Amino acid sequence: MATGRPVVSIYQFDNPSERTGTLPMPHALTMPLRPDLVNYVHTNMSKNKRQAYAVGAKVGYDTAAESWGTGRAVARIPRAPGGGTHRAGQGAFGNMCRGGGMFSPTKIWRRWHRKINVQEKRIAVVSALSASCLPPLVMARGHKIDDLAELPLVLSDGIESIQKTKQAIEIFKKLGCEDELQRIIDSKKIRPGKGKMRNRRYKMKLGPIVIYKEDNGIVRAMRNIPGVETACVTHLNLLKLAPGGTFGRFLIWTESAFKFLHAMYGTLKSGAPLKKGFTLPKAAMENADIARIINSDEVQSVLRPKKEAPKKYARKINPLKSMKAMALLNPHARQRKAAAKRALQDGTQEHKDVQAKKKKRQETAKAYNKKFKKGDETFYKTMMKAFETKPDKEEAEEENEADEE
Repeated sequence: MATGRPVVSIYQFDNPSERTGTLPMPHALTMPLRPDLVNYVHTNMSKNKRQAYAVGAKVGYDTAAESWGTGRAVARIPRAPGGGTHRAGQGAFGNMCRGGGMFSPTKIWRRWHRKINVQEKRIAVVSALSASCLPPLVMARGHKIDDLAELPLVLSDGIESIQKTKQAIEIFKKLGCEDELQRIIDSKKIRPGKGKMRNRRYKMKLGPIVIYKEDNGIVRAMRNIPGVETACVTHLNLLKLAPGGTFGRFLIWTESAFKFLHAMYGTLKSGAPLKKGFTLPKAAMENADIARIINSDEVQSVLRPKKEAPKKYARKINPLKSMKAMALLNPHARQRKAAAKRALQDGTQEHKDVQAKKKKRQETAKAYNKKFKKGDETFYKTMMKAFETKPDKEEAEEENEADEE
């Protein structure tokens, strides 16, 4: 929902510090905001000023090209006839060929324009008007409204009769719009792309719209101010109220135009007198504060108790692969790993200790081997004697006799 203030102040156009009265807030300015609908209608409306374009029917097919057929080791694409020039023998007609026809050539009977439901356009307009009453949305579009008295800004009807641009600029400065006008002037830039060749060389941001009821010179006075536009309250255009499909443009109303909103759109009950078959849209929710609704006693009293979350078990981590898990089991694991790493680095005390132990171990092994693993009484030789065959008695006697002789 847009702002719901009951009354709006009216300021004297040539002396904005003076209030001349108040007006009730029209219902049309308190309508629900529909950014989706505004963007949809804006997109389709902007298509309705397009002009048809297409390529010529014979473009790419003006040559008497013919394929060479098969058997010449070249593609079968049609080729330009003749000889003696670079063009002769070049591919033609195909969209892949230089100078050939385009694929799916554009036609002038394309569906350029879009029909839009009248009800949708009306809802989009009132939604854009409502958004212009909210300072956050207006500031989000980039407008400088810090020095304004209030939004919506309503001026007395005398502004409709001004004739000179100089007067209009003075009025804007008194209203607090000097920064806004300067922002527009500073935003003038050269348009990127080919548009700069097509009578739209410069682009500039948009400023406020002055909405009037009767033109007694206001259009002529405002038309030469950069970024400032005028609109009659009976001919409001969404393309101007929401440039680019984003609502929140800075609007300045005259008193009679602001009064006419009520006569044109009416109320939710009476309907719109000047819009046949149209009634202002109702908000889907009267109270959009969801947190307040959910936490209210009426809702909380009928809700079931909150379920306890199921107990979660941590995933088991292998401490042999994860140092973090190992550190939980053995607080000394990190120091032990670091010491083992230092033991491999030359020059560290740990490395020296390891080398000393290794040297001592080797000397001990060498002394043991020298004492117990040499001669005929070693373990291996003693064990292998058990597998030797013993000589028979006759062979032993013959050997003895031979020895005696």
